[in-house]
Amino acid sequence: MKLSIKPNSLHHHPHCTLQPVPKNITCIQPQRIKFKTTTPLRKTETSWEGLLNPAKYKNQPGLARHVTSSQPMRLGKKWMEYQGIKNWDGLLEPLDDHLRGEILRYGEFVQAAYKSFDFDPASPSYATCRYPKSALLDQCGLEGRGYRITKNLRATSSIQLPRWTDMAPSWTVTKSSWIGYVAICQDKQEIARLGRRDIVIAYRGTATCMEWLENLRATLTHISSKDTDLADLDVPGPMVETGFLSLYTSGSSTGPSLQEMVREEISRLLKSYGDEPLSLTITGHSLGAALAILTAYDIRTNFKCAPLVTVISFGGPRVGNRAFRAQLEKQGTKVLRIVNADDVVTKMPGFILDDHTDHDHNTAAINCFDGSDNRFSGLSKWVQNRVLDAQLVYAEVGEELRLSSSSSHIESPSFNPVMNMAARHELSTYLDLVNGFVSSRCPIRATAKRVLNNARHHQHKPYKI
Repeated sequence: MKLSIKPNSLHHHPHCTLQPVPKNITCIQPQRIKFKTTTPLRKTETSWEGLLNPAKYKNQPGLARHVTSSQPMRLGKKWMEYQGIKNWDGLLEPLDDHLRGEILRYGEFVQAAYKSFDFDPASPSYATCRYPKSALLDQCGLEGRGYRITKNLRATSSIQLPRWTDMAPSWTVTKSSWIGYVAICQDKQEIARLGRRDIVIAYRGTATCMEWLENLRATLTHISSKDTDLADLDVPGPMVETGFLSLYTSGSSTGPSLQEMVREEISRLLKSYGDEPLSLTITGHSLGAALAILTAYDIRTNFKCAPLVTVISFGGPRVGNRAFRAQLEKQGTKVLRIVNADDVVTKMPGFILDDHTDHDHNTAAINCFDGSDNRFSGLSKWVQNRVLDAQLVYAEVGEELRLSSSSSHIESPSFNPVMNMAARHELSTYLDLVNGFVSSRCPIRATAKRVLNNARHHQHKPYKI
């Protein structure tokens, strides 16, 4: 059975129209973004073991595959606005098309970090980068983007394992692993388009067993700060999640820490290019998003002449307390958090007490016991004291672009609950949501939503448009 759609019968949305392209469903917008249907997930990929490998979920049913513009917008003199100098005021609601393109572009750098990681436990090169620096971006489909990788980055866990783990397979106790890279824009045309030379640090998410264990160390620990204003006895000072800080600052007998590698490379690049317009964009997904924020904090703390530092994070967990957020803001670090409201990872770890963000956007916050009801006033004080004693009070940082996979109907109802949870956190889901997002009142372009629903219905049937 063939599905035939007459162009005149289509409802035309002001942002999106359909064009006759065979075998693909295309949503034409100013950036010519294409949506392609994907193949169903095989039953063999639904095990818990499969969840450890994000690469297995590149092709999930019901998820639109994004393709960035072949003719990206010229940012010119407005580049600092798109890097957040004004906290993206007026660019998020509705989402500006220029900013959408930049978010998707940085998301592809994170995808490259995933694609380059060796996930195979049986491989002798497990937890390393699969490609040499000179070929990595080309191998991951980012050829011609004008960037050159200058440094590979590794993260190391500080967890001391018991002796009995000596009998465990080596891949389960791998402490140090390739986590991402530093790249710099070298193409003159791309530099002209961006309005400056751009340095990118891209981090993948959790992949090894030791990284999973570090994620569970949810208590807060102090992080160094050179700001004497925070020495007030009533302020605990900047604190961050213990496991994230461990992965950032721990080294080994065979190699330096991630922090040392980042500092060394940024110092070198600033000496080489510091006399021209320069930006530093740090991007990551999940654990990588947390490390991106720690990296930005560390760079701004140790390089007083650092350029504008911007974090573009996808599906990131909470990182630090309110003093940490205050210090980030004082430094001038700009953070744009892309959050799927249905992704539980973005609501962890810890709790939020009396945070400055919208209560409607913090469903996991325990400050719902605000004392307005006498029945809960005593409970509220007791709960808050226990949480404070346990050092589990976190604060959201930066600006938020809030998306929703449920309201945009990207998820398939055939997913089982475990797979739903994984799909909501997947980087590809985030990029698809950004691709279709218009505003909080219009989570996905109306025509795109209709096309996606129609594509799922006829996924295994021949069709022409």
